[in-house]
Amino acid sequence: MSVQANYANYRGPVRDRAENFHGQQLVYVMWERHLLFCAPLTFLADPAMTFDAFRNEVLAPALAPHPESEVLDFTAARWRLDGEDVTPRGEASLADNGIGHKSQLRLITPRLSELADAAI
Repeated sequence: MSVQANYANYRGPVRDRAENFHGQQLVYVMWERHLLFCAPLTFLADPAMTFDAFRNEVLAPALAPHPESEVLDFTAARWRLDGEDVTPRGEASLADNGIGHKSQLRLITPRLSELADAAI
């Protein structure tokens, strides 16, 4: 028996709208080529939080299980926000950096290799 998808007519409630997060927002972060994390990590963050605080207090601890996190130099990293190259301003808020609800940040660290050379 074949299965017929009903997604074209689906009208269910959207539960990940910004107003459902009580002033917080979802931020997705993908560390390029570091596939110990098989998909972007999702964080709940205050849009008023500075980028430096987000990076140091939220992102860095989440990346800590990766063997290369010990040598990760955020100052040498490149960033992409929703497909565009960006240089985040550390003292500015997530909102002021253009990081909105369900934005995706990509962390690019060219000098770090990936799992293949991590010796795990």
